[in-house]
Amino acid sequence: MIKFRRSIPGIDDVSSGQHREPCERSHSCEIDAEDAIVSQRSTYSNIRGKTSGIGVVYGKSEVLDNMPPWQGGGNMIQDVTFEKTLYQPPPQRFEAGTGNIADAVGLGAAIDYLDRVGIANVSRHEHMLLAYATAALERIPGLHIIGTAKEKAGVLSFVIDGFRTEEIGDYLNRKGIAVRGGHHCAQPILRRFGLESTVRATFALYNTCEEVDALVAALWDLRQGRNPGLA
Repeated sequence: MIKFRRSIPGIDDVSSGQHREPCERSHSCEIDAEDAIVSQRSTYSNIRGKTSGIGVVYGKSEVLDNMPPWQGGGNMIQDVTFEKTLYQPPPQRFEAGTGNIADAVGLGAAIDYLDRVGIANVSRHEHMLLAYATAALERIPGLHIIGTAKEKAGVLSFVIDGFRTEEIGDYLNRKGIAVRGGHHCAQPILRRFGLESTVRATFALYNTCEEVDALVAALWDLRQGRNPGLA
């Protein structure tokens, strides 16, 4: 990457992958001279069952020391006069107001859960489901899987000829199958594939092969015209 070759400080968002691989394999565990901040805005958020709205920002002290506060409020100031305001050092500088107590408890419980199960076990199960689903979906005519890297996480994005992604998502929703349809905060890479949106199925520790079978069966129904309510 250019930032590593040029020693440019940068921000890495590792939130989606942090719970899917052991820390020793994760780039977020190797913050070196080229990395200023690692954002885990939803760290462990993709562990289903954790409360939303909390995450972690991990940064180098020399970078955080020189950053201004992003929000004002209690506990982030050291002293206030009519002439000047002195802010607390990091991390207090960035924690204005009452802390997000309930979500912090939920985050802690999610981390404890992961530690008990083992991140490697989560990754192994998700990759098994990914391989199982990929093999089944590849047999559906007109379905195109977008993104086929060998070491990808348990996420499967696809499109189907003749159907808009919102149609597919709505149909699956009515079948009781939860997916996401849209650009997934990744418009540049989607446009690299000549697309504006995809349908995305995400697999987690609690998902099963039987649930993958239900997804595949519903998509076969959709593709073969057994889809009341859709053109």
